[in-house]
Order: sequence, then structure tokens, then C-alpha cells
Amino acid sequence: MFDSLAERLQATLDDVRGRGTLTEADINSAMREIRLALLEADVNFKVVKNFTNAVKERALGADIVGQLNPGQQVVKIVSDELTALMGGESQELVFSPRPPTIVLMAGLQGSGKTTATGKLARYLRENGSSVAVAACDVYRPAAVDQLIKVGAQAGVDVYEQGTDAKPVAIAKWAADRAKAEGKDVLIVDTSGRLHVDSELMAELADIKKAINPTDILLVVDAMTGQDAVNVAEQFGAVVDFDGVVMSKLDGDARGGAALSVKAITGKPILFASTGEKLDQFERFHPDRMAQRILGMGDVMTLIEKAESQYDERQAAEIERKLRKQEFGLDDFLDQMRQIRRLGPLQSLLGMIPGVGKELKGVKLDEREFDRLQAIILSMTPQERRHPELIKGSQRLRIARGSGTNVQAVKQLIKQFEQMRKVMRSVSQGKMPDLGALMRNAR
Repeated sequence: MFDSLAERLQATLDDVRGRGTLTEADINSAMREIRLALLEADVNFKVVKNFTNAVKERALGADIVGQLNPGQQVVKIVSDELTALMGGESQELVFSPRPPTIVLMAGLQGSGKTTATGKLARYLRENGSSVAVAACDVYRPAAVDQLIKVGAQAGVDVYEQGTDAKPVAIAKWAADRAKAEGKDVLIVDTSGRLHVDSELMAELADIKKAINPTDILLVVDAMTGQDAVNVAEQFGAVVDFDGVVMSKLDGDARGGAALSVKAITGKPILFASTGEKLDQFERFHPDRMAQRILGMGDVMTLIEKAESQYDERQAAEIERKLRKQEFGLDDFLDQMRQIRRLGPLQSLLGMIPGVGKELKGVKLDEREFDRLQAIILSMTPQERRHPELIKGSQRLRIARGSGTNVQAVKQLIKQFEQMRKVMRSVSQGKMPDLGALMRNAR
């Protein structure tokens, strides 16, 4: 989402960093470029004005004008102010000391509210909570069926009474059932509308009164730009929500909603939906997002994603196989699938400091994983354990079975052998001759 904004800001700050000393005119010029970049990203103009004024005031007050190499300090100021703009410290749901914690989901129709309900349910279940969701959207066609399907995928119970009962009655019944069944969390999916109207607000107010939710979350569509902020502001005037779930943050919108919503409404972004799959949902960390925008990477999120897939016993088994030279293509395929579960490769590499900029304009084809998998799965178990023994006729059979060609099969086997040598050297505490390996892999 922030690609265009990130490019503009990084170019401006690179120019600042490249100057030996800074004058007040240099800072004014940088602020002008930052102002234009934020406005083009659809950030609210009042927010932009306050942001650039704060950065300028801190930059001039830090006594960096005329000093040597002040650029890095300006970058830190911009990073700090971006973090503050998006909410400062990351915040979490409030959990009731007497379960169940009840989370009321609100939002306009089409904002991704029902999907966000399923994603939040899965997220909480993965973090150890017993979760149920309540289907209170009885107006939108197939909304109840959608939640039943999403709930099943998330691995949580779905409380529903079809579409004949009133939403307030369903919510009250679901809250009583969640308490009786000892659930930690109940997430209530409510009806959306095409626009903010009195009927929607009245129904939300009635549900809120009936179940007394611990948290009210507003789902806003990041793709709608400043309209998302306007919707949040209108909801906030009537229903005092506690936080925002930003949906479709992986889209091609310019990012203005994410950068404006906290400053305009005073409500923090708690979660962000970063893809279509249920596991592409994460807590929103303003400091990490600011670092991503400024090209500093996001190592903490990358580590957390890796840890979520880390299996200590499997890692020990891989190390044992490497030491005994038993690491085969089956093991390689397992590792590749684990990497894919972390998220899109382009997104993962963008979390590594400096890598995102180097990959600018490079499109990583995720289908390459599918092609490699097809080649490996076209081999026999024996061939996957000992790919170095694969000869001409076997390559032809594998190529035909995978829909590729002999050259692709040969290249995979050769690159796998080089990778196995590197991994074996590293596991033995040795530094491999990378130059020789790269020449041999060509």
C-alpha cells in the first residue's frame, strides 16, 4: 500500500542524508517534499500540516543546522513523528477479568467486516483463547452462511439462529451461550450498511446495550482512502468505538487512511488485514510500520512470523540430516512450504532492512514455488532422497510429469546440491566458499 509514499519519502530523506551539513532552507525544502508526498498519499491536509510542523520544529530545535552529518537525526525525527501519527505505542484488546470478553464488530457493508471477524477469531484462538463468533448480520444475503464458513476455517464455534431472529436477540442469546460454555471470547458480527444511517446506529446502540461489549472495533476499508477516515469519524460521533481494524492494507490504495485515522478520531489501529487468507492478519505496530515506510525494514515482525512456524524438533532433525548428509528434496520442500506460510515473498524481503529498496522494480514470481514443487513431486521417493543419482531418462520422465523441461530439472538438482553444500558447511561451523559455489551453480 505505501509503496508510492515510501519511495517519495525515502528519496527526500536520502537527499537529506547525503548533505554534509543542513541549513534551515534545506529543512524547509525537505518539509515541502514530505508535505507533497503525504498529500498525494491521501492523508488529511490538517494532519499533514501538523505533522510537517512538528518535524520542522523538532529538526530546528535539535540544533542540527550547520552540524556535520545531521541527516540521520532528521530521519529519526521523521520516524518518531510517523510513529506518533499512527498511534505511538501499539495497543491491544482489553480483556474482561470475568469471561467472556465480548468484541462487537461494526463497519459499512463491503468493508470486509465478516472476514475480519473470522481473522480476529483465528488470531485469538492461535494465541490460546477459546473463541466463538455470533452471526448477527441477518440482512445481507448469505452473510450468516459466510460467517459459518469463515468460522469453520478459523476453527471456532459459530453461534447463529438463521435470518429470522432479531439481531439484538441473537446477540443476547449468543452472550449467554458463550458464558454457559466457558468461552474466553465472543466476537459479534453485526450488520453493515451502504452508508452511515440512523437505522444502523440505532441497532448498534441496542446491541451494545444488550450485551455490554468489552471492546467495540470498527472495520474500515483502507482502499477507500479519506472516506474511511470520514466513516470512522461519523461512527465515533454516535458509537464510542475502542479501536480500528484496517482491512485490505495489502491493496494498492495510497495509505492516507492508515496515516490519518488515529489523528482524526483519536482511536488507535489495533489490527491490520494484510491479505485475503485468514492468517494474513496481525497486530498493528505504528513504530514498525513507520520503519517499513522509511525503508528501515521490519525485523521484529519477520522474526515473529518465523517463530510462529518454528518447530524445534523439526529444526533438530534437519540439522541431524545435514550432518549425516541425509538432507533430501522432501526436506527442502517442507522448508519451502514453511517459508510460503509466512506470507508473500516480496513482502517478507521488504521487512529486511535495505532489501526492499534493492528489489525495487523486481517482481518475484510466486509461481516459481509451484513449479519447483511440481518437479520434486514428480520424482520417486528414492530420487528425492538422492537427487544426485538422477540421470537422463529419469530427468525426461520428471520433466514430463511436472509439465516443465529437462533443463529446469537439471537446474533444480544443481542448485539444490549447491544449497546443500552451503547448509552443511554452516551446520558444521564452517564458512563456505560462496564465490566458488556461485560460479558452479551457473
